[in-house]
Order: sequence, then C-alpha cells, then structure tokens
Amino acid sequence: MIIVLKPHTSEENIHRVENLVKKHGLDTHLVQGTGMTIIGCIGDTTLIDPRQFEIDTCVDKVMHVQEPYKLANRAFHPEDSIIDVSGVKIGGEHLGLIAGPCSVESYEQVLEIAQKAKTSGANLLRGGAFKPRTSPYAFQGLGLEGLDILCAVREEVGLPIVTELMSSKYLDVFNEKVDLIQIGARNMQNFDLLKELGRVDRPILLKRGLNATYEEWIMSAEYIMASGNENVILCERGIRTFETFTRNTLDLQCIPVLRSKTHLPIVIDPSHAGGKWWLVEPMAKAAVAAGADGLMIEVHNNPEAALCDGAQSLKPEKYDVLLQQVRQIAEVVGKKF
Repeated sequence: MIIVLKPHTSEENIHRVENLVKKHGLDTHLVQGTGMTIIGCIGDTTLIDPRQFEIDTCVDKVMHVQEPYKLANRAFHPEDSIIDVSGVKIGGEHLGLIAGPCSVESYEQVLEIAQKAKTSGANLLRGGAFKPRTSPYAFQGLGLEGLDILCAVREEVGLPIVTELMSSKYLDVFNEKVDLIQIGARNMQNFDLLKELGRVDRPILLKRGLNATYEEWIMSAEYIMASGNENVILCERGIRTFETFTRNTLDLQCIPVLRSKTHLPIVIDPSHAGGKWWLVEPMAKAAVAAGADGLMIEVHNNPEAALCDGAQSLKPEKYDVLLQQVRQIAEVVGKKF
C-alpha cells in the first residue's frame, strides 16, 4: 500500500502519518520528490484499514500495490534512481559505459585495454577474476590474483572496477576492493547470497537469469534491497530461447517494460547475448536508442587468443568507433557520458 501525501505537507505531519503506519506493525519507506511525498507501507497491509488514512487531511490518496515487490516498485519511487559508482553515475540522463575483457589474464593485458577503452569514452572497467564456466575443465579465472590486478589497473588508469562475485566467501574482500559488484545470471536466484549483499555498502549489478521473467528478476533485486542495500542496477544479458544460432536472445523489450515497473537503472550486455562480436555494435546502438542506462561490452586486445569468450569481444579500435556512434544516439535520447 502507498500513501500519497498532499503537496507541502510539513515534516511534522509526515512523521505523524509514518508513526500511524508503524503502530500497525509495518515498516515504512519514505520518498520525498520535488512534487510529492510518498510513504510506502511494507509488510502485511491487510492489517491496515485504508479508510483511516484516506480521511486524514494531509493525505491525497491511498493506493494498493498489486506487485509482490515493493522497494523496487516505481509506484514507491516515481523518479528514476541514479546509482553512484565511485563517482560515476548510472541512471537518469547518465550513461554508464562498462568495458574490459571477459577474464583477467595479466596486468599488461588489462592495463592496455583499460587505457584504450577510457580514451574511447568508457567510464568503468570490467574484468572477470572468478569465472563461472559451464565446463569444470575451462579456465576459471585467476581468483584473488586477478582481483589485485584489477585494483592495480584502477590505480593506474582511474576507472572504477566491475567484477563478478560468485560466493559469499569473498564478500568482505569485494566490499573492500570492488566498486560495482556483479552478480551473474547463474546466481540471480541464489537468495542466500542476495540477502548477504544487503549488508554491503557497494552498488550491485544484478544480471538476469537465463530463464527469468521480469517479475522474478525484480524480486531478486527486492531481496537485496529488503536486506538493506538499495543501490541495485539491473543488467539484461540475453535469455535462453529455442534459437541456437546466437548464444542467447537479447530482450530489448525489457527496457520499456522495466521502466514502467521499476525505478532501478537498466544496463544492457550485448556481448553475452549474441556471443558474436559483429552482433555487439547493432545491439548496443539499439539498446541506447531504446533508453538503456548503460552498456557492458567485452573488449580484448587479442580476442583470437583470449582465454574466455574471445568470439564475442571487440578489439579496442572497433570499440572506439562504436562509442563515437553511441554518443550521437545518446544525445538524441537525452543521455550523456
């Protein structure tokens, strides 16, 4: 249930209405925008008779929320959320551009890619230190050594780092060293891990599961938010369909659909979606045109010899050309980077 207060309601009356809600055993989530103040009621709202609030002189209207997610619901938070990642903003008019190799292979490799990607316009550096792979015999990443390489490159180049957390075992290390913690598609419904993420003070990049519905995806974000961390960014990376030519099927419809359902920023990963480097450019441009808040693109200086996902990686010079085109599209749709 949502209680919409009348414009210019005093702080005293806001707290008074909040306390009335809390007396029924519910929690409240207060959103104060430029034009209105909203009190979100979290818990079993059947305990409340909405009529006792509808007659309050400070209340404009009382709305029932049908969706099971509350904190992520746009009704609770009408304005777009803007997530700050160590000084880089994602959401609203701000376009996040995440670039880097699928896997960290060496300091020299990551440094070269980071320098070139930043020159092109990237504002965040990605790289896999821990790699979830379908085969147990495939390269699993350098682990903590790879994380240290990312941190060293960050110091040299100045780009905040994005990397995937697979286990709560390393949660404290990631909270200390990583700017944006990525949760991969396979862990989207690892609810114990999601609840643990609620206690960190780092923003979370939550990738959509291979077969997840919009509601399931948003509910996973709700797990993190309900546990205390409301800095969540959603990432579409393609879903599994009957098509086998591409690695996955990129669902760009998710951008307008999620925009209507949630206030959280939406980043698109065209690299994992198609699995082919030549699909990245058209899908990235289409994503920005559709209103995405960011792009996560794999860039590798020698994709033919990459230890992981070379086939879907752009060379730095191709990434540079792409961002020149993306900049023009971004200006048309009101985004900047």
